[in-house]
Amino acid sequence: QVHLVESGGGLVQAGESLRLSCTTSVRIFMLNAMGWYRQAPGKQRELVASIRGGGSTNYADSVKGRFTISKNNAENLVALQMNSLKPEDTAVYYCNVQYALNDYWGQGTQVTVSS
Repeated sequence: QVHLVESGGGLVQAGESLRLSCTTSVRIFMLNAMGWYRQAPGKQRELVASIRGGGSTNYADSVKGRFTISKNNAENLVALQMNSLKPEDTAVYYCNVQYALNDYWGQGTQVTVSS
């Protein structure tokens, strides 16, 4: 079982930045992959960014150049730095990790970007 604790959401204006953090109960190096997803009202949950154990990253086209995913092995933490936020980035953001062939999800953190 993996427990995830997210933090860092909030209300910001367009153009501002936020940093989301996800702390895991399992050592980062034991995870196959980690990522951030988001779900806006009335829409399906979508992948925002992911990072594999070796460090390779993947981003949704809509956030490339604005968001950066990173991991800190010493702190068992996965972070999502979000710059130049847009109103369309408004959603609940979820941390996801893959461990032992299973997916685990955080409780979600609300990000709201006003225009």
